[in-house]
Amino acid sequence: MKDSTIRVLVVDDSALYRKFVSSVLEEVRGIEVVGTAANGRIGLEKIDSLLPDLITLDLEMPEMDGLTMLRNLADRSCKIPTVVISSQTVEAAELTNSALELGAFDFVLKPVGKGPNESRQLLKESLAPKIDASLASIRRKASHSNRTDESRSAADRVLSSHNAVQRMVQTVETIRRSPKIVCVGVSTGGPAALHTLLPQLPADFPCPILLVQHMPPMFTTSLADNLDRISSLDVLEAEHGMIAKQGQVLIAPGGKQMGIQRRNGLPIIQISDDAPERNCKPSVNYLFRSACEHYRDRAVAVMLTGMGDDGLLGCEKLKEAGSQIIAQDEPSCVVYGMPRSVIEAGIVDRVAPLEEIATSLVQSVGQGVIA
Repeated sequence: MKDSTIRVLVVDDSALYRKFVSSVLEEVRGIEVVGTAANGRIGLEKIDSLLPDLITLDLEMPEMDGLTMLRNLADRSCKIPTVVISSQTVEAAELTNSALELGAFDFVLKPVGKGPNESRQLLKESLAPKIDASLASIRRKASHSNRTDESRSAADRVLSSHNAVQRMVQTVETIRRSPKIVCVGVSTGGPAALHTLLPQLPADFPCPILLVQHMPPMFTTSLADNLDRISSLDVLEAEHGMIAKQGQVLIAPGGKQMGIQRRNGLPIIQISDDAPERNCKPSVNYLFRSACEHYRDRAVAVMLTGMGDDGLLGCEKLKEAGSQIIAQDEPSCVVYGMPRSVIEAGIVDRVAPLEEIATSLVQSVGQGVIA
């Protein structure tokens, strides 16, 4: 970006919806819609001349659909953040999860308001924070790429030393604690991060893994199916009353809260329609709090990429109880919000790049280092 104005390209096959999205974006301060395109091929052509900072993308289009456009952007090593505007259907959920795996920054749902004015407001409210977060991510990554080892801050060096000590202490502590449950919280950038993390975990991973990914209904079902195909573990969307078993990853269903209880020594999944927490449903805090109540120091919490600070309050409780906290490091995050909240709170046992989270998890549950 040459100035503070955010240049946006709108790609959608519907002329009516291109106009609708463009008019909504132009109501957001600091945004300029520099062009529109009726399909992915036209969108790719316009990128070179319009130089947009951000793309909004429909996925179902003639001639070249959104997924093909994303593949072309990846082949070009074009790092323009893309926000998918998705319908609320099973088919759209599957396409959207594929788009996120291909590198789309995030997605919003096409609004279903009581009228055009309400729909406009709903789309504006959902798009604005995604745009802010995507551009903040670009600026942050650019800043990191300009840093050298010699220019690292004193705070960075202290954190690095702290983590080295913690890793040595952790080796002894994990033997004593014998964790029985792993809980993961993730939001923006999650599907791609999970596609990296879960295939690295061995089929005999000794603890059930409970996972909250901020997503609406239907989208978590598709996410679980996609992850199950590439993982040695069984990845399922959680259901009320299920027994969480070794070798499973259970994902909280979109639009519901997921907790865990222990009955007769067995971990039982609790799915409820309890209220959102910090505007999140499912909520990482909700899951972590229930894990703390029933597992105390026998849990491991993992905070991955995501906007906001959902999970911080739950991590604080888990830390007080003696559980272990692992956080993804800043450079490997799409959005350094959720991990940052726990790192800056000083309650993290390990900070690791995404590619090393699986190794940290295996070490934390006392199973050694991944080969």
